[in-house]
Amino acid sequence: MEPSGHPEQRHSTGARRSVRHPRRTLRALAATAALLPALLTASACGGPADAVANADRPVTLMTWAPADTGSADRPGMTALAQAIGRELNATGGLAGHPVTILTCNEHNTADGATACAQQAVTAHAVAVVGSYSQYGSNFIPALEAAGIPYIGGYGLSTPEFSSPLSYPVDGGLPALIAGSGLQLVEAGCRTVTLIRPDTRAGDTLLGYLAGALKSANVKLVDLRAPEQSSDYAAIAAKAIGGDRPGSCITSALGAEATSNLLDPYRRLGPRNTVLASVIGSFQQSVVDSTGGDSGPLGGAYATGWYPPESSHVWDALRATVHGYGSSDAPIDVSDPGVQTTWVAYEVVRQAAARIGDGKPLTTKTLRNVLDGGEPIDTAGATPPLAWGTTSMLASADSPRLVNTSVTYQQVKDGRLTEPHPGFVDVRWVLAGDKPPA
Repeated sequence: MEPSGHPEQRHSTGARRSVRHPRRTLRALAATAALLPALLTASACGGPADAVANADRPVTLMTWAPADTGSADRPGMTALAQAIGRELNATGGLAGHPVTILTCNEHNTADGATACAQQAVTAHAVAVVGSYSQYGSNFIPALEAAGIPYIGGYGLSTPEFSSPLSYPVDGGLPALIAGSGLQLVEAGCRTVTLIRPDTRAGDTLLGYLAGALKSANVKLVDLRAPEQSSDYAAIAAKAIGGDRPGSCITSALGAEATSNLLDPYRRLGPRNTVLASVIGSFQQSVVDSTGGDSGPLGGAYATGWYPPESSHVWDALRATVHGYGSSDAPIDVSDPGVQTTWVAYEVVRQAAARIGDGKPLTTKTLRNVLDGGEPIDTAGATPPLAWGTTSMLASADSPRLVNTSVTYQQVKDGRLTEPHPGFVDVRWVLAGDKPPA
């Protein structure tokens, strides 16, 4: 793990060309992140594209994620934010305002996340959007003190689901692991072994999975695994056990740990054990790199927040990446962090549009729209999103977990597909209720 030092900011200049999108997409774009504070008040683009709002100072948005850490890197999230910034400025700005996109490397450390949040405060950011960090208890207080909303975080920490200034667009790991349990019940599993991190966060996942399995009388086996290891042979062997029919495994490890687990799992070659995981632990690019249907993930079940990468839901995202992405910063459209960032910026775009062209776009006016409770349509990437009182989860720990829906996916013919398209609501599991009749 790399020391935090000073989080990195990146600067990109908005393009002035347009692109035809196959679906309704984000209106606007261009990223300008400054290395010097003086640049923070400069126009995000240097040409005619930002003339529509040249009387206003640019609206500053920030996106952060780890980079150069090895295990937790999500460079596609910040790269997409910059591409969205370029597109916004090339197509009229954000509700008529030119946009400055700041990106920050939080280095997967508490100090790094805190420093990124402080940069957002110093830059007078209107919002932090589509970001990734497990250190919510460190950065959320700084954003709260400045009144800056945190929109569409990845969902790695409890404060993201409790802070009144947090507007999550997914259900985090709790929703995924609860959904995985229900998916495996549907698949006929009689025993489910959970391979999860030996951490406090891992402890909480156990309860959600148990809630999903209890009503079906499915046995739960808890298998703790070290977060940092390159050898999961013993873990894989213990999880497979006698390889009996009805035995299932679900992994809630990180992406790198899951990759390290797949190799010994493949070597052991179980015939009856069913493998499952949550999106983020693996995704389509991992299926491809491990041999598709002939690899260890052939037939594997997955639970995600969103439809699979092959869905037309992501056509607009693909168009933005193709038209405004940079060849120096590849963007994997199957990455759930990239997808979360896309959804988060769509929320900002629609909320800004409700404020209206030419009207002040501030932290307060943006929060007022989001707190109003009127649903925001994400064109099928999620159910309509709303953060009003009636949308809150009946949970003292996670009331802001408003999107309690997941998708069921399975590897078929080498592709992650939906056995039955649509969202599955796991709210009853997360709230500790009885299953619906």
